[in-house]
Amino acid sequence: MAFWNPWRGCRRVSEGCKFCFIHEGDKKRAVDTSLIEKTAQFDAPIKQTKNGYKMKSGQKVYVCFSSDFLIEEADPWRGECWQMMRERSDLQFIFLTKRIQRLPEVAPKDWGKGYDNVTIGVSVETQARADQRLSLLQQLPVKHKNIICQPLLEEVTLADYLEGVELVMAGGEYHQKARPLNYDWILKLREEAVAARIPFEFRQCGTHFIKDEEMYQLNYRQLFSQAKKANINWYPN
Repeated sequence: MAFWNPWRGCRRVSEGCKFCFIHEGDKKRAVDTSLIEKTAQFDAPIKQTKNGYKMKSGQKVYVCFSSDFLIEEADPWRGECWQMMRERSDLQFIFLTKRIQRLPEVAPKDWGKGYDNVTIGVSVETQARADQRLSLLQQLPVKHKNIICQPLLEEVTLADYLEGVELVMAGGEYHQKARPLNYDWILKLREEAVAARIPFEFRQCGTHFIKDEEMYQLNYRQLFSQAKKANINWYPN
């Protein structure tokens, strides 16, 4: 597993961005999140040593976790990234986006039905955002599709949008003022994923977590340990 952040900085586009880890992390470092700029890691996938590529073959590469890969300000640079993804067909690139509507205008000319080595995860936080973004995901040419319900802010149904999806992931929000996550919402998503035989992962609880009608306040480590303790991740045989 590797991480590749070709640029940094982002802009909020919907409810799920309110306490985004990018903005919160930049605030602690006194960095201007609204400044979207290339990083020194821009060409990481094709950097080489005398023994070949630094980024070893066969890895999953998580892309642009300090921004949104489809953000408008990165349009001048994205073409080079598509080219690097083509060159490194031995890697599986995965990026998340809240801007899936931009894919038709920024996809490379040879995108066709999608690249074999690129997975797009669409992030949704409410039913309205799910209906908006996932209806587009169903229509667009993407070979590998994931749905990321994090931070999940209300009960959401994905039943109409699961065709061709390879993973459903869900989780809560981390912040002192985080919106509560109800465990029943997680279980409903799991039930829909299992019925469609799609892998399901519960990645993290929320800072304010409701289970059996009781509210719990969790620290950062507990977000992950309690999600793991729930033991509800599911993968088809």
